[in-house]
Order: sequence, then C-alpha cells, then structure tokens
Amino acid sequence: MSEIYPTVTAVVATHNRPELLRGVLRAVFAQNYPGDLDVIVVYDQAEPEAGLADEFPGEALEIITNTRTPGLAGARNTGVLHARGDFIAFCDDDDDWFPEKLTAQFALRNGDAGIGVVATGVVVTYDGDKHPRVPDRDRLTKHDLLQSRVFAAHPSSVVVHRQTMIDEIGLVDEAIPGSYGEDYEWILRAAAVTEIAVVTRPLVLVRWHAGGSFFSDRWLLMVDGIDYILEREPEFASHPRGLAYMYGRQAFALAAAHRPGEARRKAWNALKASWRERRAYLALAVSWRLISADRLMQMAHRRGRGI
Repeated sequence: MSEIYPTVTAVVATHNRPELLRGVLRAVFAQNYPGDLDVIVVYDQAEPEAGLADEFPGEALEIITNTRTPGLAGARNTGVLHARGDFIAFCDDDDDWFPEKLTAQFALRNGDAGIGVVATGVVVTYDGDKHPRVPDRDRLTKHDLLQSRVFAAHPSSVVVHRQTMIDEIGLVDEAIPGSYGEDYEWILRAAAVTEIAVVTRPLVLVRWHAGGSFFSDRWLLMVDGIDYILEREPEFASHPRGLAYMYGRQAFALAAAHRPGEARRKAWNALKASWRERRAYLALAVSWRLISADRLMQMAHRRGRGI
C-alpha cells in the first residue's frame, strides 16, 4: 500500500444476474489503478456460482454470501465488514467502471486527507441510448444534497475510506422500507462528517433496464422509504426545493399505486414547498388518468432521467 494509491476493496452485491456480473468483474479487473485492488462478490438471496473465481485466474477475488438483512443494503454491509482494503469502492452488478476510474479518483484525493468520499459522474444507458450525468462541481456539501438529489453521487461511483464509514458515517441503513433511497440516505450522512469530492467526468456506465412495471406495493414502499428519510433528516424543512422533490416523488408513487386522492394531497404539499416541482404536476396528470405512470417513466428514462 502507498499513501497515494491505497489498497482498495471493490464490493459487488449481486442477485441472479450471472452474465452482467461477469461484465462487472471484467471492468473492475481492467482498472489501470497502480495500487492493490481486490474484489468481494456478495451473493444476496442466491447461491454463489461454483467455479466463478476460476474464470478470473490470478485476480484477487473472494466470493461470499450476505449474512445480514436480505437485500442490497445488507449485502453491501456484509462486504464492507469483510473487506481488508483501506478504501471501499461499490459497484452494482449491472454497472461497469471505465478503466481510469479509480486512478482518477485518487489523483483528485491526493494531498487532501480530509476527503473521505470520492465519486464520479456516470453515463446512463437505457434502451440503446446513452446520457452522461455529471455533477457541475467537484465538491458536494450536505446543503447541495438536501437541495437536489440531482447532485447525489451514484453508489457505483463511490469510493469511501473504510474506517471512516464504519466509525463515523455508519453502514448502509438496512431498516429503510424496501431499501428505497438507501444510497441517498447514506450520502447525506456521509456529507455531514466528511468532505465529498467528485471527479467531474463520467467514469461509470449505469444500466437502466427497459420493460417491466412496478407493482402497487413497490410504489408504496417508495412512499414509506421517503417518509423514513424525511424523519431521519429534519433539515429538509429548511430546504424547500429538496422537500418539494421528496413530496413530488411520493405524489407520483401514490398516483402510480392508484391512490389518486392521496396523490393529489401530496402533490399540493410539494407545490406549497416549491411551485417548480415538476413531479407534482406529473402526479396530478397520472391521478386524473391523463397519462400512465409507466409511460412517463419510459419517457424520462429515454432522456437519461428518473421521476
């Protein structure tokens, strides 16, 4: 290990996506990072594939199973607690790193030991289209993150000092209903205790999958998850733009779950916080059956955006 290029453990949580997982591992092992790099694959609610490690001879690859709460949060935490690296780098099992990702992140961190988290921009790909999503600043504060989730770091881009995460930031919250927004809740906590730097280049390919719809109970878990985050982060009350965003997402989820009255009330709450919150207007349109939630989601994803 060197101070400039410390030991990094990549934690890849996976669930029954073997081909995508192999692509992730090829991308991680293709890093041009000059420091030591090892990988932990954490199987969540699935049996590890026999012989997977044999497909990557000579690479530092360990395969384990999730020993904590079933789901992404528990799988990530299992990997963090099992890791030996000075830094943890997360990667979802359907995302790919660009070869220079880790090197660029530690080049940015060099000379500033106060930086405990480094993220990058991403490229979102959906149905064949690619859209760069890059923060317009090289530092993220909690104020930025409370104002707009647009500034939030994608989890597959995050590198975090392991001991800082365990001792100060805390693990990924496993109690959030449906694990909805667990990455956003974690980055808010991180911004409260350490500086977050951003490489303002897209160095991670993030795949959004076409097709499929959310069931009603999944939409309602989103509503509950946002309530959980708002309760944990009372500072939203002094950030009307961010509060409107959260209410707007709840309104849209309620409309998609066919609860029009609740959706309209929540949309009104969003507009009282900020009349510019577009999700509130979309929620109203869905609640009045002017357009379907699935159609709006597809339209947004084709532009590399979410709702």
